[in-house]
Amino acid sequence: MDWVTCAHSAACTGIARRPYNLCLAHLPPDQLAAAIGEMAPGRLLDLRGTVVGGDLLSRLIEATGARPGRARLDRVRFTGDVRLSGVTFAGDVSLDGAVFDRLASFFGARFEGNLSLADARFSRELSMHGVTVRGHVSLDRAVMARDALFSQASFGRGLSCERARFDGYATFDGARLGDGATFRGARFGRTLSFRKVVGAAGFDAAHFAANAYLSATGRLSAARARSDASLDVSVTGCGVDLRRVDVAGATTLRLTGSHADLEGAVLRGPATVTGRGGAALTSLRHVDARSLALYGLDLSACRFAGLAHPAGVRLKDCRFALTGRGVRVSMRRPMLRWFSRRSVLADERALRGGPGLEESGPSPVPGEPRDAADLRAGWLATLYAELGRRADDRGLSLDFAFAATEMRRLAGHRWWGATSWPLVTAGVRVGRAAGWLVLMTAIAAGAMLLSTAQHAAHGAPHQPPAVHH
Repeated sequence: MDWVTCAHSAACTGIARRPYNLCLAHLPPDQLAAAIGEMAPGRLLDLRGTVVGGDLLSRLIEATGARPGRARLDRVRFTGDVRLSGVTFAGDVSLDGAVFDRLASFFGARFEGNLSLADARFSRELSMHGVTVRGHVSLDRAVMARDALFSQASFGRGLSCERARFDGYATFDGARLGDGATFRGARFGRTLSFRKVVGAAGFDAAHFAANAYLSATGRLSAARARSDASLDVSVTGCGVDLRRVDVAGATTLRLTGSHADLEGAVLRGPATVTGRGGAALTSLRHVDARSLALYGLDLSACRFAGLAHPAGVRLKDCRFALTGRGVRVSMRRPMLRWFSRRSVLADERALRGGPGLEESGPSPVPGEPRDAADLRAGWLATLYAELGRRADDRGLSLDFAFAATEMRRLAGHRWWGATSWPLVTAGVRVGRAAGWLVLMTAIAAGAMLLSTAQHAAHGAPHQPPAVHH
């Protein structure tokens, strides 16, 4: 401790008041009244290490006109209810290591500077509902044993709750986070409600022991986070980082004009990702999800390499990149090929070495053996086949079936590619070919009927009747 402690006993850590050498908690009534009488609005309030009961707190608030200046309240122990409604702190407030034995309500309070509650302990409920803090708020390593309410609060310079512990229900609904909030390594023992929050938020390496409902408008990160129940994320105009997240229950991700990265995620329950307004997924690399539904997403740049369960993916109204079209000549069989536009995965574009897909074979990574590139093509063939079976769009299914055959051919299965490529191509394009055949047959039949009708109309030349003699 960096202050002179109370002379009442070695166990008392309260800051000594001059000239008494005692803390406020141990001053006789007359000396306490004199010490409180010296206080005034806007002046320093120093109670470090002091035990503050409900009556003493009320007298201090009254003496400062409910407007203290800088407040140094480190390691203070509040034994009664703390209610600070209507109190404005004109300077920075430090409550590091403070202990709240009963209710701690900052509802209706205002902080003109920074507020630090690092290492604080809240034995009962904590309420910061509607609180306005113009500066930065720190709850690093704080422990909240009961419910914690931060709804409608405003944190001008952001909020830090690194390694904090929320044992009860926690809500931040409607909070404004200013420069953003970080909950790195925090633990939430019960439901977390983080809905309709304005600002960026980071939950990297956080642990959600119950359901978690997250939202943000700037950037939301929950990389390496773990959820023992369900995880529900809803964002607008925001980047979402869910790399290596581990969710035991259901996962729901709603993206509006946003993009998300799920690389390395382990989603043990059913997972659903829906998108609107050009929402996109950028990576599903090494995702382990037995049931993953993707709706209305831009997947043109999404990488699928290492996806553990392609058979569990369902696609609906998703958009992929398109290949070019035209005739191409190759030294490999078949030498002359016609390419029409088809949907393609970003992994295939990377495998071929460019967005145009002009290369006839896989382009190995520098230093990578040719066999490795062939293996990647073989894996892509399996991926295309599985995704194609579960796409809701017939055109997409056909494109992926064709792509699966292409990848098998590029993987080095020459005998399969040389013999089956024309058959599979015809099979994949059979609908279009049949349509053209029917159209051409109809045109030919129509032309024949028209010609026959015209011929019948004109008929043979009229022969005059024979003259009977």
